[in-house]
Amino acid sequence: MSEQNFAEEEMTVELELEDGTNVTCAVITILSVNRKDYIALLPLDENGENQDGEVWFYGYKENQNNPDEEPELQYIEDDEEYETVSDAFDEFLDNQEFDELVDEETE
Repeated sequence: MSEQNFAEEEMTVELELEDGTNVTCAVITILSVNRKDYIALLPLDENGENQDGEVWFYGYKENQNNPDEEPELQYIEDDEEYETVSDAFDEFLDNQEFDELVDEETE
């Protein structure tokens, strides 16, 4: 992804990393893979931009009894599970690009 400012347009979340630093991330999408939900996040710098195109994946779980409660994000420790989510995200991106092409052609 090229340098883009997501902070003004997209929903963001604040993540606290293991070293105690906080990172603002744009929410790209929530994916369902093998009956589990995952969230794809784009880490942003202090200017609300992403310079390297790196995307972070986490397990994602909402409290069905209280939708106002903050969703729970879970680190994906299993390499195979991470690869499966990464592949699903690549497919999501391919579909997004196709949809954009179709929309441009119909205008």
